[in-house]
Amino acid sequence: MSPEELQEIRDGVSRLCATFPMEYWRELDRDRRYPTDFVRALTEAGYLSALIPEEYGGSGLSLSAAAAILEEIQRSGANGAACHAQMYIMGTLLRHGSTAQKQKYLPAIADGSLRLQAFGVTEPTAGTDTTSIRTTAVKQGDRYVINGQKVWTSRAEHSDVMLLLARTTPREQVTKKSEGMSVFIVDMKEALGKGLTIRPIRTMINHGTTEVFFDNMEVPAENLVGEEGKGFRYILDGMNAERILIAAECIGDARWFTSKSVAYASERKVFGRPIGQNQGVQFPIARAYMATEAAALMVEKACALYEAGQPAGKEANMAKQLAAEASFLAGDTCLQTHGGFGFAEEYDVERKWRETRLYQIAPISTNLVLSYVAEHVLGLPRSY
Repeated sequence: MSPEELQEIRDGVSRLCATFPMEYWRELDRDRRYPTDFVRALTEAGYLSALIPEEYGGSGLSLSAAAAILEEIQRSGANGAACHAQMYIMGTLLRHGSTAQKQKYLPAIADGSLRLQAFGVTEPTAGTDTTSIRTTAVKQGDRYVINGQKVWTSRAEHSDVMLLLARTTPREQVTKKSEGMSVFIVDMKEALGKGLTIRPIRTMINHGTTEVFFDNMEVPAENLVGEEGKGFRYILDGMNAERILIAAECIGDARWFTSKSVAYASERKVFGRPIGQNQGVQFPIARAYMATEAAALMVEKACALYEAGQPAGKEANMAKQLAAEASFLAGDTCLQTHGGFGFAEEYDVERKWRETRLYQIAPISTNLVLSYVAEHVLGLPRSY
């Protein structure tokens, strides 16, 4: 898309976000509530269906456009984590689902009548070692019976459908540990109380994350996505897009923080002069700004490669890592610039600081990104 078209998208998102003042987000954070009205407004405006092709009722936009949408949400002071997964989770279904599955689910996701925001992958004992998951799916006639547990399944309470990764072949029976896993579409409203249990996890941020338990939960065989046993490859396909989009969110956070820092440092006077006149205040803000702009260039490069169909694993991982570090640096600088007022709820700094800290841990941790770069980019010996 042209810079003018992307700017038009940014302006539209900015106008929408302006109708949800900071008090709206403070109240949600205080009460741990889901931003239903905000998600509905984004859906009705077509922003959450940005990556769904027009033939299925979506906007059919590029990854750069989706990144611009999420960056602008964060830059406005809002929190796109409540709905960002709706953009990229459906990619697995779009790329590997059957024609019938795509026709059944994608138009409903696009118009908002169906929410696909939950992705059941991580487990308590496996963590980021996805190949060690223990949740099993055993085929019995025309159904699969699923048993196991997932953790950190965000938005499970607010999603109608979940994409679930489970083992259909025991790990000891496969040649490669990444084989034998399959992806299923789970109708959560239908399964709730019939083998599916959702337990909220209270965290330091209003992220709506949960533990999910499966006890002989039945899923129709027609809900298997693609071929049995190839699920790990299917979810890997979407991880680069996810990391690029999360990186864009972090850039938005960082720019919000720096804008707040500059405004406060220019207005706040101590000892008869603006605190921003002091280099001890100026320099950290300048460093955070430079880190943000450098990370933004990596996000742009990753987007360009992805859209061109080129390998983008290196750039997607580095973009996510650099952007997460830049957003936290900008956030910490903003908190320090505000001093005691940075801890006050009414300034919104502490809320955004908590929210942006997440992205050095999820959806992939700092250590795994560094391990990836060390091994696959620099050629160092495998560490795990």
